[in-house]
Amino acid sequence: MTTAHATKPVGATPEPTTEPAARLPLAALLALATAVFVTSLTETLPAGLLPAMSADLGVSESAAGQTVTVYALGTALTAIPLSAATAGWRRKRLLLTSMAGFAAANTVTALSTDHTLTMAARFLAGVAAGLAWALLAGYARRLAPAHLQGKAIAVAMAGIPVALSLGVPAGTFLGEALSWQVAFLAMTGLTVALLGWIAAIVPDQPGRARTPRVTAEGTGTPGVFRVPGVMPALRAPGVTPVLLVTLVFVLAHTVLYTFVAAFLAELGMGDSVDLVLLVFGAASLAGIWVVGTQINRRLRTLMIAGILLVALAAALLALLADSAAVVYVAVTLWGLGWGGAPTLLQTAAGDAAGEHADAAQAVLVTLWNAAMAAGGVVGGILLGLLGPASFPWSVLVLLAPVLVTVLVARRHGFPKSRTESAG
Repeated sequence: MTTAHATKPVGATPEPTTEPAARLPLAALLALATAVFVTSLTETLPAGLLPAMSADLGVSESAAGQTVTVYALGTALTAIPLSAATAGWRRKRLLLTSMAGFAAANTVTALSTDHTLTMAARFLAGVAAGLAWALLAGYARRLAPAHLQGKAIAVAMAGIPVALSLGVPAGTFLGEALSWQVAFLAMTGLTVALLGWIAAIVPDQPGRARTPRVTAEGTGTPGVFRVPGVMPALRAPGVTPVLLVTLVFVLAHTVLYTFVAAFLAELGMGDSVDLVLLVFGAASLAGIWVVGTQINRRLRTLMIAGILLVALAAALLALLADSAAVVYVAVTLWGLGWGGAPTLLQTAAGDAAGEHADAAQAVLVTLWNAAMAAGGVVGGILLGLLGPASFPWSVLVLLAPVLVTVLVARRHGFPKSRTESAG
């Protein structure tokens, strides 16, 4: 996701062993928000650093862009199986393990002078993300009283827009002012501090109990952790259109976002990457806020509006990108349209799947990261064959089936009101 990326599956968990506090445990939730920030920023940080990374690693920008692809692959391939394998772990131990993985991966990335080693480190970071995303939202929920669990999740997930709006531009600026290696080492420093914060402040929670097998004689034997089956979720009306929109919409976004530095360099704006990403991130925050206030009543309208805003942005970049002012307008529209997309797609999938929502979310996250991986590959191919100018045109082509799918799925998937999808 990042991910994308606030749309990660969280398995069912038992009630905490102790009563949660009557108020939000803000210090603990902010530690979780910082963990979300680390996962999101580690995933997207190369977007603003590709020219320098490719030069130092001795590879093309297309090849350097695959550092985003391999991260997404690590998450997509391991999130569900790792969630099942570690379901019995205590939550604090699992969170510390995943954050230690990020510290190791970012350190190796910063110190590596070999492209293959860098790719291996990025895959490890993706695996750590698979661990983290399997528990963060559920962990936040279990730290809060029942009537404040929604707010607790919102606080924890705030790390995503902060990473987009501040983290990526700041990392890009740091990379340009000093070096891209320093940007990744700064991530290591932040993660090490976070490990101490989690250890000292965040309350522990138990993992999920094993489900015992029952033999023919009726006696129980040691159980196993099972990942919920996805077929019932896929058969629910509306789930497939939502998953299709997720796959193609994320692919369209990632093709352009991953290689935005190369696109801006082609326009003579290579020294403005950090500012452009800052504008994109700020607009994404605004988009998230609008979606948060209107999603219960206008999910379908917001989804259509988001697609059209991104399409308009791509059209401006394709036709009028010789003007810097137009580029900033386009990036603003892009951020406004994209910012709320994770929330909209997660909500639509959950509503359409009903009682099978957990399985639908697991599939959505896997498809999300698969689309990000594919976006890096497709973008790299386009960069090599057609050049950076092909990126906005590819976005327009990909958004056409996305819009058609949303328009057609008016009864299930993207209905006029959320109550319709639940019925």
